[in-house]
Amino acid sequence: MSENRKQILEMLSSGKITADEAERLLAALETDNTPSSAPGSAKNPGPLKYLRVVVDAADPEHDGPTKVNVRVPLQLLRAGVRLAGLIPAQALHKANDALRDQGVPIDLSQVKPENLEELIEQLHDLSIDVDAPEKNGKVNVRVFCE
Repeated sequence: MSENRKQILEMLSSGKITADEAERLLAALETDNTPSSAPGSAKNPGPLKYLRVVVDAADPEHDGPTKVNVRVPLQLLRAGVRLAGLIPAQALHKANDALRDQGVPIDLSQVKPENLEELIEQLHDLSIDVDAPEKNGKVNVRVFCE
């Protein structure tokens, strides 16, 4: 085991970092140890598998912090797009109208598997961090792909 891995695991066990932070650091170590042309390296990242949403909220009114960790497989999105192609035109039109009425300006007939693949390819660079003060604590929201 490398010295860097030991340090990360020690920081995790002492509570200095969260499990998610340790996971990202270990992944970064593995990326640093691979040749630059290999999948998963910084220049050529491997295929994305998940869209992650992580929420940490300090809540002094309850026993401890609220933590949410959602990991959505991108394969689920791919399957959903393929299934949307089976929706009859009349039903698709009604679904688009209902979405528009709810303030979602999406035309489901325009979502094709090849469009989704282009979108997923662009997600390699997606990382959103939001720190927002809450009424009785602090909320940290992270959205990223892995």
